[in-house]
Amino acid sequence: MSQTGFHGVFPYLVSPVDAAGRVKDAVLARLADDLIGAGVHGLTPLGSTGEFAYLNRAQRHRIVEVVVQAARRRVPVVAGVAATTIADAVEQVKAYDALGVDGILGILEAYFPITEDGVVSYFTAMANATTLPVVLYTNPQFQRSDLTLPAIERLAGIDNIRYLKDASSDTGRLLSIINAVGDRIRVFSASAHIPACVMLIGGVGWMAGPACVVPRQSVQLYDLCRAGKWDGAMQLQRRLWRMNRIFAKYNLAACIKGGLELQGYAVGAPLPPQTALSEAGRAEIRSVLADLGALATTREVM
Repeated sequence: MSQTGFHGVFPYLVSPVDAAGRVKDAVLARLADDLIGAGVHGLTPLGSTGEFAYLNRAQRHRIVEVVVQAARRRVPVVAGVAATTIADAVEQVKAYDALGVDGILGILEAYFPITEDGVVSYFTAMANATTLPVVLYTNPQFQRSDLTLPAIERLAGIDNIRYLKDASSDTGRLLSIINAVGDRIRVFSASAHIPACVMLIGGVGWMAGPACVVPRQSVQLYDLCRAGKWDGAMQLQRRLWRMNRIFAKYNLAACIKGGLELQGYAVGAPLPPQTALSEAGRAEIRSVLADLGALATTREVM
């Protein structure tokens, strides 16, 4: 079965930054290249695992630029845009569009609660600032003003708002969204969901940090789901779920950066005031990666 548009595995990339605040271009470019070589279907810089809230404007711009250059049009790059104001969000959308990204992941940050009309206005302005496909991001756990089902239904009428990534952990909510918007908005799973279950109810893939450290296994799971080989998919899903649980247990960036360090990528620690992964955390991640065969082929990246 053929499938057009965004689909499959989109790792949320980490943001490697040195002690002086410089983006570690070579590390990020090698990671992007290796992930493409592992078969992922797209790349997402500046998602939650990318620590967008801890980066300044110049760092965010450089990270997107490096990933676009490394991808070389082999897979789509969907860049995260997060802001508290419409003006800032629109500016970021236009800047990343000019860099050559293939899509925008829209994230709403809010200090004060925002009405549904305000939320809809924010994402509408982002979509109107570009002709690129827009992925709505919803995460009730972290967002003060989240996308309600009525808001999603309203936004589904905008031509280039075509996807939604839901991190609610409520699979019933996902089915409600799919039932409400049909094919107007396609749904991606997050690490908070069981990806194979999301695929079963009509999802098109998943955007998540753990795919950075288990890309081949994630692609294999997606392929099994697409082929309707549900027994094999669930066998693999059960093994992979340990990675999802660790991701939920520890700081997102610390978990994935720690795993990548174990695989030979010098991505460094999370940006302060976040703390690095504990030794116990490193041991736990090492055990899971070894069990999944994700430590077998590593390369030192300076």
